[in-house]
Amino acid sequence: MEFSHYSVMLKECIEALDIKPNGIYVDCTAGGGGHSEAILERLDGGKLISLDQDDEAIETCKKRLSKFGERSIIVKSNFSELERVLNELEIVHIDGVLMDLGVSSHQLDTPSRGFSYNSDAELDMRMNPRSPFSAYDVVNTYSEQELKKIIFDYGEERFAPQIARKIVSTREENPIKTTLELASIIKSAIPVGAAKKESQHPAKRTFQAIRIEVNHELDVIDPAIETAVSRMNLGGRIAIMTFHSLEDRIVKSKFNDYARACTCPPNFPVCVCGNKAKLKVINKKPIIANEEELKENARSRSAKLRVAEKI
Repeated sequence: MEFSHYSVMLKECIEALDIKPNGIYVDCTAGGGGHSEAILERLDGGKLISLDQDDEAIETCKKRLSKFGERSIIVKSNFSELERVLNELEIVHIDGVLMDLGVSSHQLDTPSRGFSYNSDAELDMRMNPRSPFSAYDVVNTYSEQELKKIIFDYGEERFAPQIARKIVSTREENPIKTTLELASIIKSAIPVGAAKKESQHPAKRTFQAIRIEVNHELDVIDPAIETAVSRMNLGGRIAIMTFHSLEDRIVKSKFNDYARACTCPPNFPVCVCGNKAKLKVINKKPIIANEEELKENARSRSAKLRVAEKI
């Protein structure tokens, strides 16, 4: 299956990075290579490091970006390993970073990857197919309390206790093996009246929660931002696109922390921490997709882009 991935807010991302032709940039989540290609087209003497942990994405990027020669460096890696990647490439400073968080359209649209509650497949949800830990392990080995916690925390699902209880009682008979089986269990655990009022599939939030747990998606955001900011030249930009409120809150909080000069308690008469702001937040409110893009790609509706500059 050809790797297809819509480059969400492509124009806005490129503008946000304020690309210098001779700069060094990192696309932390290359996917189908659309954002990477647009960055490379604006470089003259500069370089782009494109990261992704998905084998299919890496192969697609190699083909798509080969025309740029040595300007393009493609590395199979999760962006949580940005520090290691830069060290191995002997790159000390960078001029910009783009992160497009969450699952890609290709992963959602490939039934065998097990991300979708609309197609039947083995429970998987691994962004890195070589990882030994999958959705099957979460669903079939986590305790009821652990399941309730991740479904509530990562899925913001109010019926988390009922769903966790139903999963555990069902697997006592036989392991839960497929996506449609899990989706049916989730649907049966939610009160009929509440399910009918939903504008989305009743399994959406729980599938999101399990996917986040499998891939440790939220755990890697903070350290990745810290690495990016520490390695960025003054004037460099970091642009991060999120697709749900949990990611967006982490990014917003981290940017605001770095933009704050003094971290002393409010009741201190004078500053004693000596802290200096590291970032200037470019957009106080997140950038969202325009109506034209929303007509082309409904998944852009949940995207939020936040941008900050190293100072």
